[in-house]
Amino acid sequence: MRCVALFSGGLDSQLATRLMQQQGIEVEGAHVATVYAPCEPRTVAAAQHLGIRLHQLAVGPDYLEVLERPRFGYGKGANPCIDCRIYMAKMAAGLMPQIDAHFVVTGEIIGQRPMSQKRRDLDIVAHHSGLDDLLLRPLSAKLLPATYPERQGWVDRSRLHGFSGRRRYDLAQLATALGLTEIPQPSTGCALTDKLFGVKAFDLLNTTASKTLWDFQSLRVGRHFRFQPDCKVIVGRDQTENSQLRDLHDAADARSTALLEPHDFLGPTVLIVGPATESAREYAGGLALRYARNKRGEHHQIQILDADGSRRFAAHTTPDSENAMPLGAQTPRPTEPC
Repeated sequence: MRCVALFSGGLDSQLATRLMQQQGIEVEGAHVATVYAPCEPRTVAAAQHLGIRLHQLAVGPDYLEVLERPRFGYGKGANPCIDCRIYMAKMAAGLMPQIDAHFVVTGEIIGQRPMSQKRRDLDIVAHHSGLDDLLLRPLSAKLLPATYPERQGWVDRSRLHGFSGRRRYDLAQLATALGLTEIPQPSTGCALTDKLFGVKAFDLLNTTASKTLWDFQSLRVGRHFRFQPDCKVIVGRDQTENSQLRDLHDAADARSTALLEPHDFLGPTVLIVGPATESAREYAGGLALRYARNKRGEHHQIQILDADGSRRFAAHTTPDSENAMPLGAQTPRPTEPC
């Protein structure tokens, strides 16, 4: 008997996996790498510790529909949690016939996450993913109707649990009893749940007619300034983000039209997304000077790399964007997946 476990590497998914293993069921993990949840080393390490094969599944262009038009709406930020869970469950369902698995398990707990784990939400995910009662939540199973694996005797329902709410102490005790020696810290949640980060996300959703996954990936990096309805400027906040902006600009699916870098001073890398008009370049150059560290004198040279690969230099004197406010000012950097 084999099952697929939706596997984030967090405590809940590890517990769900171990509970199945204790009943002699072979488990293979499925980690869905979304725009804001890449497969991290700790996820791979957790799978290795449990002795399961981990399938890393990347979302496709159809994931944009989840971000743009979620059937079940957004949370307090730009987080389409229920639709995202449905998408992940569908991907797990698609893996089942490839590995000859019989059902899917998750680490979901009733009431643990207010946007996607209320009892009604769990039913919605099971139904709209097409899994129905082939979707088993071992940590809350005793509070839910018996699923097909339980009714068929594949899984012993008496050895499952009835956890609810956000209490972590009992889960930690169960982890110890199941031999999990390294208990991961709770996730801070998806970046989209943050209201300030959501400002950037909704700006993209409301102003950009044709969007790609690249546009959503770029939200994770830098300060974002809306210059015109069809033009945005992204400013790196440190050396790491400067490098990330260069990588975004060099990507095969890049949507940026120009990259600006300081030539004779230390300062940020800047991307223009949208028409790189002369006024847009002036605005972007002004932002580069605004956040520069060692401006000297009045004249500065900025190197501009256009989308066609042409390179030139432009002179800038004083920032013309001193009063411009970044979208979602004071936005914390996203650190954890959903």
